[in-house]
Amino acid sequence: MNNPSAGREILAKVPQVTLAFWMLKVLATTLGETGGDAVTMSMHMGYLVGTAIFAAIFVVVVGLQIAAKRFSPLLFWGVIVATTTAGTTLADLLDRSLGIGYAGGSSLLLVLLLATLAAWHLSMGSTSVNDIRSSKAEVFYWTTVMFSQTLGTALGDWMADTAGLGYAGGALVFAAGLVVVAVLYFRTQISRAALFWTAFVLTRPLGATMGDLLDKPHAHGGLALSRFAASGVLAAIILGSIFLLPQRAERVRIC
Repeated sequence: MNNPSAGREILAKVPQVTLAFWMLKVLATTLGETGGDAVTMSMHMGYLVGTAIFAAIFVVVVGLQIAAKRFSPLLFWGVIVATTTAGTTLADLLDRSLGIGYAGGSSLLLVLLLATLAAWHLSMGSTSVNDIRSSKAEVFYWTTVMFSQTLGTALGDWMADTAGLGYAGGALVFAAGLVVVAVLYFRTQISRAALFWTAFVLTRPLGATMGDLLDKPHAHGGLALSRFAASGVLAAIILGSIFLLPQRAERVRIC
């Protein structure tokens, strides 16, 4: 007897990975840096309180995302912004307040990210965004996103500060890394899932260094712009882009 659902496609609750996706991802990660710094530094709440605030927001919006019945661009990118702001403050908490340092924090977060991807693959058989068809897969997806955002923040700070490249130099390094990933995508048969998550991690430090370039003092190599003003402008650009750029749900094949 033939299975009527064989070869059928359903719509996932994540967007198709297009150029618009990566543009919005970089904007969201830049907003995460300026927004996180606005709360922890400009409002003097500190990294622990800032992490608690943004972690609580993340739990709420990711719960709404998982409970949603269909793809919502506003909700999806709201969760992405929540992960990038929480990732900013959490990375700063680990690296600075707890004294782990950039190398230690990056190493710890890399282990957590790889462990999450391994658990996801063992449990679901794939870490591809093309196979997110259940709430369990969504939980793995968003856990991976959170760890990748936090790792990216630590890497950005490490490259800009410890490596001495500054914010502009760090941004160029990570932009070059993304170009390499793009070449590998189009010219090789390397796992698409591995390349996706590599690019996902690299866009975070790119956005982080760009955010630091905007709001850090002149003495530290930044442009000393208001964190609140920069965050407001970035949020407006993201909202405008969500409504103007195509945001189609990823299609998932049911075998």
